[in-house]
Order: sequence, then structure tokens, then C-alpha cells
Amino acid sequence: MIGSLKGTVELLDNPYTIINVGGVGYRVLLYSSLFSEIKLNDQIKLYTYTHVKEDALDLFGFLSLEDLKLFENLISVSGVGPKTASGLFSHGSRNEIVEAIIKGNVDFFTNVPRLGKKNAQKIIIELKNKMGSLEELDLSEEGQKINSEVVAALKSFGFSAREAIDATKGIKDQGETITDKLKIALKQLGK
Repeated sequence: MIGSLKGTVELLDNPYTIINVGGVGYRVLLYSSLFSEIKLNDQIKLYTYTHVKEDALDLFGFLSLEDLKLFENLISVSGVGPKTASGLFSHGSRNEIVEAIIKGNVDFFTNVPRLGKKNAQKIIIELKNKMGSLEELDLSEEGQKINSEVVAALKSFGFSAREAIDATKGIKDQGETITDKLKIALKQLGK
């Protein structure tokens, strides 16, 4: 099983990319919103889920380990396959998916192709207790505004969207101002 790949983006052909790792090109399925975050010749690391079926072997790629873990939780639900779970990530961010699960928002899930009301309810019932609480997500309007400003500032410094988003995780209770939060995020990126 392939757990992660670190290499150069050789091809972007939605929903696939080819990552060249040491001269070997790996074809990886990505959810569509990732295509705005990566470019040809970027050096990236993808966490992967290897899906084996009788006629194919597919790799599903994620920029963060948290996204991969949520994906694995989603496909653990009977009736939800890897392509459907990947479609959820194209429909919303990890926080939006978790929020929909915690709040029991069936409509969020039924807007995703190949996902009916019955499976949406199954996702909510089976995963609600695994998702923690809303307090951990910082879904408040103020928290989202500050984080989005920190992400925008980091992107203007040349960091990718994914690096910027990952750096803002866990800084909710640290620092009072946007400047403080930006300093903390920059320190995390410097590690």
C-alpha cells in the first residue's frame, strides 16, 4: 500500500494528476478543488489512499493527513465509496463536511452526486460521535474572518493555499490580533 508520495507535479488532468517520484509517475485521483491549489512542476507531498478492486488500483490524494483521515472515515460508511467520498471534498472543505455531520445537515450531503438521502443519513449517524465538537472547529464568524485574513496574508508571502490553511490550524486560542496569529503561523511554517 502506498501511504504518501513526494514529488513533482507532471500532469494535471482533472480528476487526475501524475506525480513524478524518482522517475516513476504515479497517477493520483484528486478532488476538483485541489486543482486550484497546485500547478505543474510544483513539488508536493500527497497523503494517499490506495483503493484496490478486481480491475483497477486507484490512488486518491490529499494534501493533509486530516483530509485523508476524514476520507477514510467517510468510506467506512456502508454505501459510500471512494469516488463519492472524494466528491464530498469537491463539494466542501474538511471543516464544512465535519460541521454538516455534527449538525446533521442532510441537505449538504444530498447535493453531492451519487449520494442520496439514505446514505447521507448513514454518514451522519455513523460518524457524528467520531467528529468531536463544533468548538474544536472555530466556526464562529470572527474566527473564520481572522483565519481567512491570516491565510490571505500567508498566500501573499508566497505560501500555497494548503500550507497557509494548515499553518492556521490550532491558533484559535493563541494571539489576540491578526498580527499575533500571523506571527504564530509563520513560526509553524518555519519548523
